[in-house]
Amino acid sequence: MLKTLGIVFLLIVAFCATGLSQEDDGNADYNYIGTKGCKKCHIKQYKSWAKTKMASAYEILKPGERAEAKEKAGLDAQKDYTTDGECLACHTTGYGKAGGFVSLEETPQLAGVSCEMCHGAGSEYVKEQYMHLKNKNYKLADVVKVGLVSPVTGDTCTELCHNEKSPFFKAFDFKERKEEGTHEHFPLKYVHE
Repeated sequence: MLKTLGIVFLLIVAFCATGLSQEDDGNADYNYIGTKGCKKCHIKQYKSWAKTKMASAYEILKPGERAEAKEKAGLDAQKDYTTDGECLACHTTGYGKAGGFVSLEETPQLAGVSCEMCHGAGSEYVKEQYMHLKNKNYKLADVVKVGLVSPVTGDTCTELCHNEKSPFFKAFDFKERKEEGTHEHFPLKYVHE
Protein backbone atom coordinates (compact mmCIF):
# COMPACT_ATOMS: atom_id res chain seq x y z
CA MET A 1 0.00 0.00 0.00
CA LEU A 2 2.83 2.43 0.86
CA LYS A 3 4.46 1.64 -2.47
CA THR A 4 1.19 2.46 -4.27
CA LEU A 5 0.86 5.74 -2.37
CA GLY A 6 4.45 6.61 -3.27
CA ILE A 7 3.79 5.97 -6.95
CA VAL A 8 0.58 8.05 -6.84
CA PHE A 9 2.48 10.91 -5.19
CA LEU A 10 5.21 10.79 -7.84
CA LEU A 11 2.60 10.81 -10.61
CA ILE A 12 0.90 13.82 -9.07
CA VAL A 13 4.18 15.68 -8.73
CA ALA A 14 5.07 14.87 -12.33
CA PHE A 15 1.66 15.99 -13.56
CA CYS A 16 1.80 19.25 -11.62
CA ALA A 17 5.38 19.90 -12.67
CA THR A 18 4.26 20.07 -16.29
CA GLY A 19 2.90 23.51 -15.50
CA LEU A 20 -0.73 22.69 -16.18
CA SER A 21 -3.12 25.06 -14.50
CA GLN A 22 -6.81 25.79 -14.62
CA GLU A 23 -6.27 28.17 -17.51
CA ASP A 24 -4.15 25.65 -19.42
CA ASP A 25 -7.00 23.16 -19.22
CA GLY A 26 -8.96 25.38 -21.60
CA ASN A 27 -11.58 26.04 -18.95
CA ALA A 28 -10.94 29.21 -16.99
CA ASP A 29 -14.56 29.18 -15.85
CA TYR A 30 -14.06 27.28 -12.61
CA ASN A 31 -15.89 29.07 -9.82
CA TYR A 32 -15.13 29.34 -6.14
CA ILE A 33 -17.55 27.65 -3.77
CA GLY A 34 -16.23 28.60 -0.33
CA THR A 35 -15.05 26.50 2.58
CA LYS A 36 -18.43 24.88 3.26
CA GLY A 37 -17.99 22.80 0.12
CA CYS A 38 -14.63 21.51 1.37
CA LYS A 39 -15.59 21.19 5.03
CA LYS A 40 -18.13 18.43 4.30
CA CYS A 41 -15.39 15.90 3.66
CA HIS A 42 -12.33 17.53 5.19
CA ILE A 43 -13.58 18.60 8.63
CA LYS A 44 -10.24 18.01 10.40
CA GLN A 45 -8.38 20.14 7.86
CA TYR A 46 -11.09 22.80 8.06
CA LYS A 47 -10.92 23.03 11.86
CA SER A 48 -7.14 23.24 11.75
CA TRP A 49 -7.22 25.89 8.97
CA ALA A 50 -9.83 27.98 10.84
CA LYS A 51 -7.22 28.66 13.54
CA THR A 52 -4.59 29.98 11.11
CA LYS A 53 -3.60 33.48 10.01
CA MET A 54 -4.71 32.53 6.52
CA ALA A 55 -8.30 32.05 7.68
CA SER A 56 -8.38 35.55 9.16
CA ALA A 57 -6.25 37.27 6.50
CA TYR A 58 -9.12 39.60 5.51
CA GLU A 59 -9.36 40.97 9.07
CA ILE A 60 -5.81 42.32 8.79
CA LEU A 61 -7.04 44.77 6.14
CA LYS A 62 -9.28 46.58 8.62
CA PRO A 63 -8.19 49.91 10.17
CA GLY A 64 -6.07 49.50 13.28
CA GLU A 65 -5.48 45.76 12.81
CA ARG A 66 -1.80 44.78 13.15
CA ALA A 67 -0.99 48.48 13.32
CA GLU A 68 2.65 48.00 14.29
CA ALA A 69 3.34 45.66 11.37
CA LYS A 70 1.58 47.99 8.93
CA GLU A 71 3.57 50.99 10.12
CA LYS A 72 6.81 49.02 9.91
CA ALA A 73 5.93 48.20 6.28
CA GLY A 74 5.28 51.86 5.54
CA LEU A 75 1.50 51.56 5.45
CA ASP A 76 -1.11 53.76 7.10
CA ALA A 77 -2.25 51.65 10.05
CA GLN A 78 -5.58 53.46 10.29
CA LYS A 79 -6.49 53.11 6.61
CA ASP A 80 -9.25 50.70 5.55
CA TYR A 81 -7.68 48.34 3.00
CA THR A 82 -10.78 46.11 2.67
CA THR A 83 -11.57 47.48 -0.79
CA ASP A 84 -8.00 47.78 -2.10
CA GLY A 85 -7.63 45.35 -5.00
CA GLU A 86 -3.89 44.95 -4.50
CA CYS A 87 -4.52 43.77 -0.94
CA LEU A 88 -7.64 41.72 -1.68
CA ALA A 89 -5.74 39.58 -4.18
CA CYS A 90 -3.82 37.98 -1.29
CA HIS A 91 -6.20 38.41 1.63
CA THR A 92 -9.28 36.83 0.04
CA THR A 93 -10.00 33.82 -2.12
CA GLY A 94 -10.30 34.23 -5.87
CA TYR A 95 -10.41 38.01 -6.03
CA GLY A 96 -10.70 39.11 -9.66
CA LYS A 97 -11.50 35.61 -10.90
CA ALA A 98 -14.77 33.90 -11.91
CA GLY A 99 -16.86 33.33 -8.81
CA GLY A 100 -14.14 34.77 -6.59
CA PHE A 101 -14.32 37.33 -3.78
CA VAL A 102 -16.16 40.52 -4.72
CA SER A 103 -16.94 42.16 -1.39
CA LEU A 104 -17.72 41.19 2.18
CA GLU A 105 -21.41 41.86 1.50
CA GLU A 106 -21.60 39.77 -1.70
CA THR A 107 -19.12 36.95 -1.02
CA PRO A 108 -18.40 36.69 2.72
CA GLN A 109 -17.58 32.98 2.34
CA LEU A 110 -14.48 33.97 0.36
CA ALA A 111 -13.01 36.47 2.82
CA GLY A 112 -9.62 35.22 3.99
CA VAL A 113 -7.28 32.77 2.35
CA SER A 114 -9.23 29.55 2.20
CA CYS A 115 -8.86 26.08 0.69
CA GLU A 116 -9.45 27.13 -2.90
CA MET A 117 -6.79 29.83 -2.85
CA CYS A 118 -4.19 27.07 -2.72
CA HIS A 119 -6.09 24.08 -4.13
CA GLY A 120 -7.95 25.81 -6.98
CA ALA A 121 -11.58 26.83 -7.51
CA GLY A 122 -13.79 23.88 -6.62
CA SER A 123 -16.94 24.22 -8.70
CA GLU A 124 -15.97 21.34 -10.98
CA TYR A 125 -13.95 19.01 -8.80
CA VAL A 126 -16.64 18.76 -6.09
CA LYS A 127 -19.25 17.46 -8.52
CA GLU A 128 -20.68 13.97 -7.98
CA GLN A 129 -18.49 12.28 -10.59
CA TYR A 130 -15.37 13.66 -8.91
CA MET A 131 -14.58 14.59 -5.30
CA HIS A 132 -17.92 14.11 -3.59
CA LEU A 133 -19.48 12.31 -0.61
CA LYS A 134 -21.21 9.98 -3.11
CA ASN A 135 -17.92 9.13 -4.82
CA LYS A 136 -15.31 8.19 -2.25
CA ASN A 137 -13.22 6.32 -4.80
CA TYR A 138 -12.56 9.12 -7.28
CA LYS A 139 -9.32 9.18 -9.22
CA LEU A 140 -7.00 12.00 -8.19
CA ALA A 141 -5.78 12.53 -11.76
CA ASP A 142 -9.38 13.13 -12.89
CA VAL A 143 -9.93 15.72 -10.18
CA VAL A 144 -6.67 17.50 -11.03
CA LYS A 145 -7.84 17.74 -14.66
CA VAL A 146 -10.86 19.78 -13.53
CA GLY A 147 -9.06 22.25 -11.34
CA LEU A 148 -7.73 20.67 -8.15
CA VAL A 149 -4.20 21.80 -7.37
CA SER A 150 -2.48 18.91 -5.65
CA PRO A 151 0.07 18.86 -4.28
CA VAL A 152 0.42 22.52 -3.41
CA THR A 153 4.02 23.64 -3.81
CA GLY A 154 6.04 26.63 -2.71
CA ASP A 155 5.65 27.98 -6.24
CA THR A 156 1.88 28.18 -5.70
CA CYS A 157 2.43 30.38 -2.66
CA THR A 158 5.09 32.63 -4.14
CA GLU A 159 3.29 33.12 -7.45
CA LEU A 160 0.08 34.12 -5.71
CA CYS A 161 1.14 36.16 -2.69
CA HIS A 162 4.43 35.55 -0.93
CA ASN A 163 6.54 37.65 -3.29
CA GLU A 164 8.10 41.10 -3.61
CA LYS A 165 4.74 42.72 -4.45
CA SER A 166 3.74 42.36 -0.80
CA PRO A 167 4.74 45.17 1.56
CA PHE A 168 5.31 42.45 4.17
CA PHE A 169 7.54 40.28 1.98
CA LYS A 170 10.32 38.34 3.62
CA ALA A 171 12.18 35.25 2.48
CA PHE A 172 9.67 32.45 2.04
CA ASP A 173 10.47 28.96 3.27
CA PHE A 174 7.62 26.73 2.05
CA LYS A 175 8.38 23.79 4.33
CA GLU A 176 8.47 26.01 7.41
CA ARG A 177 5.37 27.98 6.45
CA LYS A 178 3.47 24.83 5.57
CA GLU A 179 4.08 23.54 9.08
CA GLU A 180 3.14 26.76 10.88
CA GLY A 181 0.80 28.62 8.59
CA THR A 182 -1.63 26.38 6.73
CA HIS A 183 -3.52 23.48 8.21
CA GLU A 184 -2.56 20.13 9.63
CA HIS A 185 -2.12 17.56 6.92
CA PHE A 186 -4.14 14.55 7.96
CA PRO A 187 -3.99 11.31 5.98
CA LEU A 188 -7.01 10.85 3.75
CA LYS A 189 -9.41 8.08 4.66
CA TYR A 190 -9.56 6.74 1.09
CA VAL A 191 -6.77 6.18 -1.44
CA HIS A 192 -7.40 8.06 -4.69
CA GLU A 193 -5.22 6.32 -7.25
